[in-house]
Amino acid sequence: MYRFGLAGIPLSCKGRTLKDAIEDTHRMGLHAMEIQFLRVNVQERSVYDEAGLAPREVEDSLIVDVLRPDDEGNYKPIGINTTLEEEDIVLELTWNLATNYMELKSLGELAKELDVQLSLHTPYYIDLVSNGEFTEKSMDYIVWGGILANEVGAKYVVNHIGLYGELSKEEAMKNVASNIREIKKRYKELDLKPTLGFEVSGKQILFGSLDELIELTKKVKRIVPVVNFAHLHARTNGALKDSAKIQEVFDKISPFWKKEHYVHFAGVLYENGNERMIAPIKKGDLKFENLANVILENEYNITIISSSPLLEHDAAYMRSILERALARKLTKKK
Repeated sequence: MYRFGLAGIPLSCKGRTLKDAIEDTHRMGLHAMEIQFLRVNVQERSVYDEAGLAPREVEDSLIVDVLRPDDEGNYKPIGINTTLEEEDIVLELTWNLATNYMELKSLGELAKELDVQLSLHTPYYIDLVSNGEFTEKSMDYIVWGGILANEVGAKYVVNHIGLYGELSKEEAMKNVASNIREIKKRYKELDLKPTLGFEVSGKQILFGSLDELIELTKKVKRIVPVVNFAHLHARTNGALKDSAKIQEVFDKISPFWKKEHYVHFAGVLYENGNERMIAPIKKGDLKFENLANVILENEYNITIISSSPLLEHDAAYMRSILERALARKLTKKK
């Protein structure tokens, strides 16, 4: 089985809400959407008249953590699986795509009804490498994204990792693995179901070569490597120009994807092993026909997310290429 979808709200979607996006994705004959967890702000506030309610029951609010004073008056995070008390301070998230947990649950039910598989991508600028000031905030964003993804029934939370900075690759790997283990611990405490995925990066200064993700996935159990073929093609300076090279990628990642695969695809322009820009699929030398051949040859159960600037157009274009290749394959068998 194969699904085609897009990274974000369809460009042609007039309403620009998640509900509109899910419905439009379905109408286009697409079956997956990666929610972009972007343009978010988090602020602290006191509990008003919500004392006695669970955070998920509060209307017009996305509470992603609760701070409660201990016996010495020091406020500590206790998560959202609690009942609010008057002395609590809550972390409230402002997001342009949803206003409360009831709405998220309803959207998840709609997506399931329309057979649109949801996933979520955390902010593109993330730092799980340096253990600097932004690392803790990045970890929070991945946890908060997991909370929202869980409520809407999303299957995966996809993440970037960050710059090497002045660290060696070995030091970076050590920090990243430790930080992801801490994130997974928080996921377990919050009983979050989505699988954490970490995406191949498209530039040499960024942690996230395919081999690094494979090593990371061996070090930290129950996470998955997410191949963005445009990023990988750029980082390897155009190595994915035929089906054999793409098959080698699947040979590496398949041990970590038992029943299905989840990948990104777009065109890409690159230079000296670095991505210059993501492009429409018809531009550049990364051809979807080669990926389609590998999918059909192996009968992969796969979700392919268009990250092209032409989002839904290129998602439909990829579907058309694969279906034509499938028709040719079936004709040869007769």
